Amino acid sequence: MSVDKKMPILIVDDYKTMLRIIGNLLKQLGFDNVDEASDGTEALSKMRQKPYGLVISDWNMQPMTGYDLLKEVRADEKLNKTLFIMVTAESKTENVIAAKQAGVNSYIVKPFNAQTLKTKISAVLGEF
Repeated sequence: MSVDKKMPILIVDDYKTMLRIIGNLLKQLGFDNVDEASDGTEALSKMRQKPYGLVISDWNMQPMTGYDLLKEVRADEKLNKTLFIMVTAESKTENVIAAKQAGVNSYIVKPFNAQTLKTKISAVLGEF
């Protein structure tokens, strides 16, 4: 099965530089249908208006964290099939376990490069 590079992707981070970095990495990998949100609340609102194939979200944001966003997405019948990759600067084991229990598809620890992102996306979407 080939990966649809036109699939809508939502990146969520409260740090504009990180949004730009992830957006550029996705572009390098051939994905060009990318939207941005600056926190979980904005992301949830966008997800309820448009179907996304993949969400790449930071963990630490206010007022709604990426972890809370993940729990909301998994609890919503219309959104719960959305693939979700969590990004965080913290590699605490309990965070990884909590994200897995909440239904995350993959987990990336910052800093990361295009190859790491490609590997994680391939793990959830399939090789491309």
